[in-house]
Amino acid sequence: MTTSFALSPTPMPIAGIDPDAAYQPGVCNIGPEEIRRRRRSGHVGLVSAVGLFAVLVAVGAPPITRAVVGLPAVIAASGYLQAHLRFCAGFGQLGVFNFGNVGGTEQVVDAEARAKDRAKARQIGLTSFAVGILVAIVAVVVPL
Repeated sequence: MTTSFALSPTPMPIAGIDPDAAYQPGVCNIGPEEIRRRRRSGHVGLVSAVGLFAVLVAVGAPPITRAVVGLPAVIAASGYLQAHLRFCAGFGQLGVFNFGNVGGTEQVVDAEARAKDRAKARQIGLTSFAVGILVAIVAVVVPL
């Protein structure tokens, strides 16, 4: 049995997400559909990082080469952080939000709200980058 969100008269509850969620500057700028997309990108980044690490170990790549595992780790961290925080960093930088279907966005008109969104987007970006650096360091120093 499948359920169509478009035909449902009331939103389907999703674990951990307030069904009455609405745009909150610097706090929440995406709804359930967009959150699912961010979580999916986290999964792709994680699988890519683990797979890349396994391949590099299997071929006997030099330890410093294993640092490239940090790149997909950044993608994983960014996707998971955005899903968890219910905040899209890209939308925050662009000054938009979306609680409807994927692809539809609305402009943030208040300058103070846009500033809060940009600050949150930078925080997500820096945190994701830090995770990627840590993963790269671990991938290099782990003895195999």
